[in-house]
Amino acid sequence: MAGVVSAADKTMIELFSGLSSQQFAKLVRQLRREGADPAPKGRPWKLSFENRVLLLTAYWRTNLTMRQLAALFGTSKSAADRIIDDLAPKLALRPRQRYAPETVLIVDGTLVPTRDHTVAAKSKNYRYSTNHQVVIHADTQLVVVVGEPLPGNRNDSVAFAASGVDHATRTATVVADGGYRGTRAVIPHRRRAKDEPLVGWKEMHNASHRKVRARIEHTFAKMKVWKVLRDCRLRGHGTAEAMAGIARLHNLTLEG
Repeated sequence: MAGVVSAADKTMIELFSGLSSQQFAKLVRQLRREGADPAPKGRPWKLSFENRVLLLTAYWRTNLTMRQLAALFGTSKSAADRIIDDLAPKLALRPRQRYAPETVLIVDGTLVPTRDHTVAAKSKNYRYSTNHQVVIHADTQLVVVVGEPLPGNRNDSVAFAASGVDHATRTATVVADGGYRGTRAVIPHRRRAKDEPLVGWKEMHNASHRKVRARIEHTFAKMKVWKVLRDCRLRGHGTAEAMAGIARLHNLTLEG
């Protein structure tokens, strides 16, 4: 069965992956350099490497079912499933290990509704979700770290350390919102009492803090254009792989 979507068509690339044809070609080159397309030992893939990468990015972008993807790409449902299992870990963002002391990063958590209740919990959005800690560079707004997912009922102050983000950013200054009390993150000044106003310089600091921290909210809005993060049907490590892979795609769109 012939597919109707192909990486040979630039229009299809932009429509189904959210990347320009140049960005998609750059991604394919990077993956090949990283060894993501080794010589097959057994039965070869029916789809070319470019079409397999497009299938995965299309899945994250559209959140179509496996049957729908298989029909679009002219392959079987089981083959589409195997392609996603094979390529998703290879697209994952590779975090840096160390940062210059003057580096400023921004951290926040976002909830991803997840069908797999073994890795999720009911959270403040009243759905079974996973809590993902994401760190961006304050200047470039590139995602630099994605933490291990935790059940959605975990507070950000707990998830900061439990997800591995605290350790991964230990050499940099980290800015966060008030939910990170008790961590080493820089958070806004708090009132001692509900009706007690802050002194002027603290209000100025908080205003500057809000302006900087808003950048990560913009990042979440852009990342959730990939619709799998709005209702993830993947099981096990699938949610973590999708978040890490989409972080890499997000960076690619920013870098041009």
